[in-house]
Amino acid sequence: MTKLLIRLFIKDSENTASCEVRKRYGYLGSFTGIALNFLLFAAKLMAGILSGAISVVADAFNNLSDAGASVMTFIGFKMAGMPADSDHPYGHGRMEYVSGLVISFIIMMMGFELAKASIDSIISPSEDEFSPIAFGILLASLCIKLWMALFNRKLGRLIDSSAMKAAAADSLSDCISTGVVAAAMLVRLFFGITLDGYAGIIVAIFIFCTGIGTFKESLTPLLGTVPEKQLVEDIHKTVMSYPQIVGVHDLMVHDYGVGRMVISLHAEVNCTMDFIAAHELIDLIEDDLKQQYKSSVTIHMDPVAVNDAEIDKARATVEKIIKELDERLTIHDFRMTGGTSRVNLIFDLVVPYKFKYSDALTVEMVQNKISHADERYNSVITVEKPMC
Repeated sequence: MTKLLIRLFIKDSENTASCEVRKRYGYLGSFTGIALNFLLFAAKLMAGILSGAISVVADAFNNLSDAGASVMTFIGFKMAGMPADSDHPYGHGRMEYVSGLVISFIIMMMGFELAKASIDSIISPSEDEFSPIAFGILLASLCIKLWMALFNRKLGRLIDSSAMKAAAADSLSDCISTGVVAAAMLVRLFFGITLDGYAGIIVAIFIFCTGIGTFKESLTPLLGTVPEKQLVEDIHKTVMSYPQIVGVHDLMVHDYGVGRMVISLHAEVNCTMDFIAAHELIDLIEDDLKQQYKSSVTIHMDPVAVNDAEIDKARATVEKIIKELDERLTIHDFRMTGGTSRVNLIFDLVVPYKFKYSDALTVEMVQNKISHADERYNSVITVEKPMC
């Protein structure tokens, strides 16, 4: 069914790198979610009224919140597909994440209201009868929601969408909550024990937890995250494939929405290389990365001394010292200036987050060890944090 829907409604569906194709995938998932969730809401609301079960009504409003979430997903994809303008030069791709935040608040608010209604039901229980129609609707709903979970998960994987993946997780939690309501009805039928209000609370908890999960899923890319390790390795491999490049550091990847990535890095070249030739080389690498990753790329050129025995010896001394302190420490932009009585070793020291020592203490320890290794060495250290 999923492949058929994709084939019918998405032209050039395999070109998932295209923003237009990605938007069509988002529309397909949104419209499918809106239609099915409204259908389930109406069916469950009728079943809940017929049976008098508050948990069934709670499950119905859960589907209504899902329909609202699908509407917000549609709005998010539509706005995310808007082109860049003078106020938003990087486009509107992050609107997909913003819509996810709105969806999360809608879901959590619905969960809170349903929990209140369920508590009232426990305090003042109503006499409800088992309804075969209501039970049948719940089972049908469970099957539909299971298909929706698989459907949204597939779409999410195809276009790498956090919104679609969140919708898949939401549908899967709906399957569990609907199953709980159905089980409560069976307990009432066979054992005469009323668990309706308690089942409603369980449904509300599932809804609230789904809202929290959606909130985290949407907030994380807005705050900025470490890029995927494989992406970093691929970019590093591409740059280092040019023989004139001797090192790469300060690689940063900024995410402005899927398909709207900004890459910046420092590429080290031999300081004896012709300036014009080095500039042309950097332009060539930038064009290569732009074509591969469909992104904006900026490369800063760093000239470094190559095959200088004295500098190589000093750098080896520093690297040995920092690795003895902690294997995770690294250096870059290593330079050496000065005369015979005093030599300045200037470099950037990359210190991990939540390191066991403060930045100031780490610098002091490294400086002391370097001066003990050679009293001529005066180290000038700039601390940086890893960006990837």
